[in-house]
Amino acid sequence: MGELPPQIQHLAAQLQQVQQQLQMIIAQKAQLDSLIKESRDALEELQKSEGEFAFRAVGNVLVKLKKEEVEKDLKEKIETYEVRKNMLERQESKLRERFSELQAKLKTSLNVQAG
Repeated sequence: MGELPPQIQHLAAQLQQVQQQLQMIIAQKAQLDSLIKESRDALEELQKSEGEFAFRAVGNVLVKLKKEEVEKDLKEKIETYEVRKNMLERQESKLRERFSELQAKLKTSLNVQAG
């Protein structure tokens, strides 16, 4: 069998591109999961503490803030991370569908080519 026709090469390239996009989204989701867990753990510890103030790292400096302010910031961070994660999950779902479609087209094209 000789070189593959341009149409099949194009399908294969598209499939590879979608696979790379999927891998990138999965990595971003994992990073967001980690940030969500870290923020939830921090919020939980903050809520256990009895003081009126808490410290937040700003660069290399710890800044003393009211506990409620830090709690509010953590809750907002968690919400933002979850919105981003949901967006990535929708993108992942669409890309998985596209991947399946391209895979089926490529398989069909290769079967026709070999047939």
